[in-house]
Amino acid sequence: MTDRGTVLEAERLLVGYAGAPVCGEFSVSVSAGEVLGVVGFNGAGKSTAARTLAARQNPISGEVKVHGLLANPDAVPFRREVSAVFDEDLFFPSLTVREHLLLVARGHSLPQPEAVVEEELDFFGLNERADVVPEQLSSGQRRRTLLAAGLLRPASLLILDEPEQRLDPVMREALGHRIRTMAEDGCAVVLVTHDPQLLTSTATDCLVIDDEVTHSAPERGAAIIAGS
Repeated sequence: MTDRGTVLEAERLLVGYAGAPVCGEFSVSVSAGEVLGVVGFNGAGKSTAARTLAARQNPISGEVKVHGLLANPDAVPFRREVSAVFDEDLFFPSLTVREHLLLVARGHSLPQPEAVVEEELDFFGLNERADVVPEQLSSGQRRRTLLAAGLLRPASLLILDEPEQRLDPVMREALGHRIRTMAEDGCAVVLVTHDPQLLTSTATDCLVIDDEVTHSAPERGAAIIAGS
């Protein structure tokens, strides 16, 4: 594992839209090798918090830093360090699954990009659909394609917004193992999830999003998800 230095810091962060907060203010830090689970009831503001941490939207107040530098989506160093997967089907309509993944692999200068892409196609069970365009994929296949693109590229911070959506139980378990492995290799992970098993099998800490944001053990976060 690499040095467990702080990767992500959020200080007195308030998130929302048009100046209206969707949850309470919070501070959090995530170091290399750690997985921060983010849970809460539907509409609590989990995705908004994740998008703000990923610099996809501006905070109402407070600041986000990655490796000590203010988050800036227009800065190349920031974009190199952060990989984020949200529930958005963002594709080039004329590119096949394989071509999408090759574009990401080559864009990040991965050695042997073809081999890397083949490994991702195999992991996500997309081999037989590798040469079709996104509109010919099922909802679950599109989700797996987005995850493959987000996981194959190098990053020191990985932000996943409910990655279990549209995945079957076998793939959810495999994804959990993949997240743990990435953390063991030194990646810092922020994981928004509604899956208690995925949370407890991966998270080292848990942030509970509500009117008052609190930290809890992953087991308590799983109980909140389960409604107990």
